[in-house]
Amino acid sequence: MHIQDILKDHATTFSFEFFPPKTPAASEALFQTILELENYLPHFVSVTYGAGGSTRQLTHDLVVRIKNETKLNPIPHLTCVCHTRDEIRSIIGRYASAGVSNILALGGDPPRIEGYRRADDHFQHAADLVAFIREFNATGAHPDKRGFGIGVAGFPEGHPATPNRLLEMDYLKRKVDAGADYIVTQLFFDNRDFFDFRDRCKLAGINVPIIAGIMPITSVSGLNRMAELAGGARFPAKLLRALQRCQDDPEMVARVGIHYASEQCHDLLQNEVSGIHFYTLNKGDATRQIFASLGLRNSRAGRPA
Repeated sequence: MHIQDILKDHATTFSFEFFPPKTPAASEALFQTILELENYLPHFVSVTYGAGGSTRQLTHDLVVRIKNETKLNPIPHLTCVCHTRDEIRSIIGRYASAGVSNILALGGDPPRIEGYRRADDHFQHAADLVAFIREFNATGAHPDKRGFGIGVAGFPEGHPATPNRLLEMDYLKRKVDAGADYIVTQLFFDNRDFFDFRDRCKLAGINVPIIAGIMPITSVSGLNRMAELAGGARFPAKLLRALQRCQDDPEMVARVGIHYASEQCHDLLQNEVSGIHFYTLNKGDATRQIFASLGLRNSRAGRPA
């Protein structure tokens, strides 16, 4: 089922993101977490893709396993980095053959390998990848006559590689104009950034649904890693002050981080967000606690559109 169809049927969607583990033991532990979270009936789940396609096969294997062994709707991430046109064609062809209905098309982070040159990649921008997937859809090679549904990324706090915020919005509009159905945002910790981003999208003529990305902080080390991975992420003083007060108590740090994320979600729901996408870090406890805080037994307990 295409995500755009799901978004039309539900006032707010709830979804989870996972990354493919690199060992058999970690893979089994993750799949157990996925089976537990399946009870929350997420509208879809996404699976990330390592820099330069470093987890290409792992991503594919996890997506296909989720599709075959659960009732969940999996969405693979796909990036431009380190790929030729033929490689991308092969990857999406395999997903089509497996009956995967949606793809999240991303520019991708450059790999940390010597000699890498962005100019060597066939697709230079996510908009180019979106357009190519649309071309594939038109060939009729997908079992769904419409082909793949396509999502793209948005950056409420600004993309670290594009300090010009007006130009950044132009880039986002190109992705939507190329055929993207919806936007999933990078994580953020101040909802005012999200609401401002949503308003700026409207002003730019971007009218597709925007799903908010939420990542609960559950440890000080996780906070530091988040700051490194999500370049440019702003951590409000209110959040940092609360974490600082309990930084020597891991259990309290997790409680503070989950409470803060829960408050974000309450506010987003009050302001009619199209969807909330939880970056789970392959753990289920924080997500379960947030659902309890929201008074939701599962994702389908919310009001329909």
